[in-house]
Parts: sequence; structure tokens; C-alpha cells
Amino acid sequence: MNTRHQQDEAPPEPLWDRAPDWVAYRRSRRNITELLLAARPGAAGVPVPACPGWTVLDLLGHLVEVCRTVAADVPGNLWEVPHAESGTGLAGLLEEWSRLDGPVERVLSDTPQLRHTMMMMDAFTHELDLRGALRAPVVADQPSYPSALDLVVRGFANSVRSHGLPALRIRTAGAEWQAGDGEPAAVLQGHRHDLLRSLTGRRTVGQVSGLAWSTAPEAWLPAFTWGPFRPPERPVEAAVAAR
Repeated sequence: MNTRHQQDEAPPEPLWDRAPDWVAYRRSRRNITELLLAARPGAAGVPVPACPGWTVLDLLGHLVEVCRTVAADVPGNLWEVPHAESGTGLAGLLEEWSRLDGPVERVLSDTPQLRHTMMMMDAFTHELDLRGALRAPVVADQPSYPSALDLVVRGFANSVRSHGLPALRIRTAGAEWQAGDGEPAAVLQGHRHDLLRSLTGRRTVGQVSGLAWSTAPEAWLPAFTWGPFRPPERPVEAAVAAR
């Protein structure tokens, strides 16, 4: 019996028990596959509001190319990986992604690396983007939240430092982080989903400002542009509290 498969299919652990990257990544791959197999005809051409200029086919092509890169253990910046060739359409890309499952598990379950967590976070972020494009609900028990938030808070913290800003404490139910150095000058609190989407360029400056801040947020808003992430000019999705 495949004990790893059992572990992946087991009931979700408490929210802040961090799952291995390959377990969380596989969950996103399976979720995305199920969404696309159940999607209406023509879904490949549906625009993805959270990824301007991308269609659903582009999003899947990006995920497959990232998976190819990591499965082959090719070094490089995962943020800059191009889309896979999409001549085979959604079905062909999904088939290839499934075939890569074993090789990528072997790489991700080997010595942990930052880029492995980046791959997991990227897949989860685009799963959420896809759910928005297809108007599918967000899954509450996704195991990627803890490690994905750890990673993006780390990137955001570097942005806080580079802007010369005082530290910010970030809180959600069951966890908290410090972004920046020294005594935090403010606290930002929100639902884990809203925090993740705010820190990955999926919420406008106005939506970020609308989270629960202990003081005026204006000083920290420039830091939400970091790495590949930039707040959109217009909302691409609603906050959890507004749904």
C-alpha cells in the first residue's frame, strides 16, 4: 500500500502544522486538475483577472513549465520561467503535469530548498487565481497556507527593510510574524487568505488599507510591491470578509 498517498489524502492537520512542500504542491496540482476537468468547454481561453494578460491555458502552461524545471533540478529563478508550449491544449498539459508527479516529488522530498517552497507557493497562488477566474470556491483546508505565508512574509520583510520602514507585526488566527527589524511599530491582522492575497499582489492598495491595522497603514503600503508582486489598480477579487 502506498503510505505517501494515504498521507496526502488524510484529513487535514491543524492549520499551522506545516505540511511538506511536496504534499502541499500535490494538493494544488490535484485541485487544479479537478477544476479544469470539470470546467465548461472553452475554459482554456478564459482570462485570469489576477494575472493580467493571461488565460487559463497560460496559467496552466506556466505551472507545467515550472514543474519541468524543478523536476529536472535546473537552477534558475522560478519567477522568470516562461509558459510551456500549449499546442496540446489543457488536456495535454494536464497529462504531462501528472507524469511529472513522481520526479518532482523526489526532488521536493530531498534536501529542502527555498525554491521548493517557492514552487509550492506559486502553485497555490495560481490555484487561487484559477478559482477566481472560474468562479470556484476557495478550499478552506488547503495545507499550503502556513508555509506559503512564511515565505511571502519573508519577502515582504525584505521590502520593509529596503524601504527603511519600521517593523510590522502580522497576525492571523493561530500564527504571527514580524516583518522588519526592531520593535514593531504597528500590527496588521487579517484572515490568512486575505493576508496571503495581499502579500502576493492580488489586492489593491485600498483593499490592503482596509485590513485591520493598529495605526494608519500608509507608510507600509509601498512595501507591498516586492519581487514579482504589485497591487492591481482595480480589484480582481473580494476580501473574505466581504463575501
